[in-house]
Amino acid sequence: MPEKSPHDSPRVALRRLYWSKAEHAKQFRYGLLALDAISIGWIVYASFLPLSAMVMAVDVMLGLGLLAEFTARTAATKRPLRQLLRPLELADLVAIVSLLLAPLLHGALGFLRVLRTLRLLHSVRLITSLRSDLPFFRRNEEATLAAAQLGVFIFIMTGLVFETQHRINPNIGNYADALYFTVTALTTTGFGDIVLHGASGRLLTVVIMLAGVTLFLRLAQTLFRPSKVRFTCPSCGLQRHEPDAVHCKACGIQLKILDQGLV
Repeated sequence: MPEKSPHDSPRVALRRLYWSKAEHAKQFRYGLLALDAISIGWIVYASFLPLSAMVMAVDVMLGLGLLAEFTARTAATKRPLRQLLRPLELADLVAIVSLLLAPLLHGALGFLRVLRTLRLLHSVRLITSLRSDLPFFRRNEEATLAAAQLGVFIFIMTGLVFETQHRINPNIGNYADALYFTVTALTTTGFGDIVLHGASGRLLTVVIMLAGVTLFLRLAQTLFRPSKVRFTCPSCGLQRHEPDAVHCKACGIQLKILDQGLV
């Protein structure tokens, strides 16, 4: 991408920050990863705290920071309206609004903050854009993405279990309790010491078991499948090859895959 020009518009400058391979743009995206980590960490930590003015104030300040990043990210796209209408972007916006309205909601709609965990998918996209700096991610991209998807699912289900049960279920007092139940349900261990109340709780348990097992099996498949690297064949477009491949197995053209010594 061309170097930054002093005549660039604000939108062009933002676009460079989000997608350029320049060093300052990479540092900016690492900063966004840190913001994602802080927002997720706060959601977990706040579950152990009683609802107070301090907690709501932090919610609002975090919401303002996330709203600023969301606005910049949307403005950086070529078609902001189309970007805004994407499901993940709408979920992100709803979660941000729930943080900003925390003093008015008094925690009544706190379950909407569960949607904030979908930002982990945004984090995965950021990591993908920074793959040139992360050799481990390049070598294990599919397994890393499968693990991230499973982690996002566990985090979201944990949040749903906590927000729907902690007021009516004495066994769900914090995120740790909800995480324990989610993992035991996902692995179908079912110790029975914690069960979800009501028909909605049973349905949520079924979703955790069915979807969670599917994601877990996908992760296992990527871990035990023979290791391959992503390299687009210039002739036929095949993307997955053995790490030491010299020729494309589909069309036979010579490949130039970087080995470990050149990465």
